[in-house]
Amino acid sequence: MSRPGFVLEVDDRTPPLVVHEGEGFRLEKFPIGTRVVYPPESLPGLRDVDGAIRHALENPENSEPLRALLRPGMRLTIAFDDVSLPLPPMRAPDIRQRVIEQVLTIAAERGVDDVHIIAALALHRRMTPSELKHAVGERVYRSFAPQGLLYNHDAEDPDNLEFIGTTDQGEEVEINKRAATSDLLVYVNINLVPMDGGHKSVPIGLASYRSLRHHHNSHTMVHSRSFMDPENSAMHHSAWRMGRLLNQHVKIFTIETTLNNDVFPPPYDFLNKREWEWSVRDQAAMLAARRALAITPPKLKRRIFQSIRAPYGVTGVHAGETEAVHKKTLANVFRQQAVEVQGQTDVLIMGVPYLGPYNVNAPMNPILATCMGLGYFFNSYRGKPLVRKGGAVILYHPVPYEFSQLHHPSYIDFFEEVLAESTDPATIEQNFEKQYATDPWYIHLYRTSYAYHGVHPFYMWYWAAHAMDHVGDVVWVGANRKTVQRMGFRAASTLEDALEMVSGTVGRSPTITYTHNPPHLIADVR
Repeated sequence: MSRPGFVLEVDDRTPPLVVHEGEGFRLEKFPIGTRVVYPPESLPGLRDVDGAIRHALENPENSEPLRALLRPGMRLTIAFDDVSLPLPPMRAPDIRQRVIEQVLTIAAERGVDDVHIIAALALHRRMTPSELKHAVGERVYRSFAPQGLLYNHDAEDPDNLEFIGTTDQGEEVEINKRAATSDLLVYVNINLVPMDGGHKSVPIGLASYRSLRHHHNSHTMVHSRSFMDPENSAMHHSAWRMGRLLNQHVKIFTIETTLNNDVFPPPYDFLNKREWEWSVRDQAAMLAARRALAITPPKLKRRIFQSIRAPYGVTGVHAGETEAVHKKTLANVFRQQAVEVQGQTDVLIMGVPYLGPYNVNAPMNPILATCMGLGYFFNSYRGKPLVRKGGAVILYHPVPYEFSQLHHPSYIDFFEEVLAESTDPATIEQNFEKQYATDPWYIHLYRTSYAYHGVHPFYMWYWAAHAMDHVGDVVWVGANRKTVQRMGFRAASTLEDALEMVSGTVGRSPTITYTHNPPHLIADVR
């Protein structure tokens, strides 16, 4: 279900609009006639979240109640989404903490004492102790972490991986051994966007590279169409086949939660609103923020933005059999985020914010900025892309040459070595992926430090494959020219310059659409 009524056409009375650009934002005056797509207003959160969790566990979808699935002497494993969700991080208590505490209480009452809790990382970086503590809460952390019962999934530990089998499409399913050999696997999910959850949780979050390569590849990504429309996503189809095979071998009890669009807390909450609805306080907060950001040193600015904790409201909790749960979850997500939009556009404009799933507590490097703009935001549609085939995309982000040595070591080499040879996803995959995926040093850093797996920058580049295949031109406003040129794009100083640069692709009187996010939105393009 989509919600009409949040689309504006710019006229001479329209005020300048907020555009996110990394660790900051600007006020941009768009050309008259520009179509602006806003996210729907934030839905009210549940009044009794703990009661909703309790109800979901006692009245699950297509499953016995959780209590009936637990017994003395069994092996119980609880897995949960890692630090990549939600964005920004949730103000304490995190919903994962509230769910896990109730699961553990029921398990204790049922006499279950063999319990492991695993952060489902896939090939993401390990969560730090403080990040684990925020996700599961102080009490759970103290009870399980010192005993080695709360830990990060290790996709490169050969002794702790279990091969399950092969789908009818030849996809190998291999996941965490403890999870695979448990009597019950409980997965606790935060469904921030429709790409999340369902069979994407266990077969991906607890998988090895051997499994992930079957859907995280250039061919699947370019043919996935929208990652935010699971029914038409080749990646999701692959994960669903894997999940259904996995269900034949492992008993899985899924718990999924959804959040509203209350992304920014005071004093940044004016960013949750449409500009003409700003109160006097909102306008003062906006001006103060702009003045402060203009004089704040870059490192301090990053700490300020990365410290933001979102006051999300929980809009739903569902538990039970994975597919039945996810159907209700997706309905909640689209109820919050879907906006009906009539027709495609020649030029799509998007602001790329400071934070994506893979740069929590780190700079958004050029590869991640591309993934966020041309991967996640471009794919935030159902039906067909907002921009027509062969159209142009204009993105706002400074795209600095800046990488985290701790979190993104293989990204640096990918940018310098791989992109110097080719920017074509299929060529990159064929010529370089295996080398990076099996490199002993990258594997060592993934397993023992806080580095993303060596193959991870390839996946981020593949996320943008559909957009790069679909559009005819990509220009970044305010970007470092050298970094965007290395990636095969162009840079402009102003929106006016960017529109002039793409005129050879879309003409001098193009239709223009600006998607005003975050907060999150999904365009239902009719």
